[in-house]
Amino acid sequence: MSRSGLSVAQVEGFLENGFVRVDEAFPGEVAAECRAVCWQETGCDPDDPATWTEPVIRLGACAQQPFRRAANTPRLCQAFDQLVGTARWLPRTSIGTIPIRFPHPQEPGDAGWHIDGSYHPEGEEGGPPWVNLQSRGRALLMLFLFSDTAEHDAPTRIRVSSHLEVPSLLEAAGEEGMSTDDLAAAGLFETTAGLPQVLATGQAGDVYLCHPFLVHAAQSHKGTTPRFLAQPPLYPAEPYQLERPDSDYSPVELAIRHGLGK
Repeated sequence: MSRSGLSVAQVEGFLENGFVRVDEAFPGEVAAECRAVCWQETGCDPDDPATWTEPVIRLGACAQQPFRRAANTPRLCQAFDQLVGTARWLPRTSIGTIPIRFPHPQEPGDAGWHIDGSYHPEGEEGGPPWVNLQSRGRALLMLFLFSDTAEHDAPTRIRVSSHLEVPSLLEAAGEEGMSTDDLAAAGLFETTAGLPQVLATGQAGDVYLCHPFLVHAAQSHKGTTPRFLAQPPLYPAEPYQLERPDSDYSPVELAIRHGLGK
């Protein structure tokens, strides 16, 4: 990523693959501050693996100042403008949930393939989240790496170009959309099973910016050092529009249109 933002090749890669890694999106020292907060919240000892008694611990919204700094760097804001559109997204006031994955013999129980939903229909409070063609409530899926993450450190698994398979399934559902369980029943994960897989590896301070329809999955930790990652949505300031009179489509909108054959 250059000082002026994502390169043309990176934006094209986002359109085709469904994600782009922004290297050094926030400073490594900020990542270290965030890890220190997380260790304190868990009550675990970073120097004593005997205290790592669960395969995964999830922390809440994490709105402390280091997390807000990580989420709103100029480098990231420029990338948001390029992928979502200037003035079409909202700044983060927290980093969202942080799943900390520990080396542990027990399976985490949350490693299934999925896309992230963002809302429930009116009158429904429980059950799986929902998603619609305009990606209501979610402009991007983001993966913030707060620790160095290699292939054995439980990196998120990504199915490359899977975002292009989702729009055709959602089109008939209209504004109401579908639950993520209904998408699974419609065969999304069988359809995308043969796609190439990429692991979201990188250094502390890297961020993966992903299309909201990208199919991804967690996995168990096979390394030695706990992995710290946040996966917040970038919230939209306005709904995505798939029929713009001026054709001023963002890359996210263009990808949805491509998935519809437009």
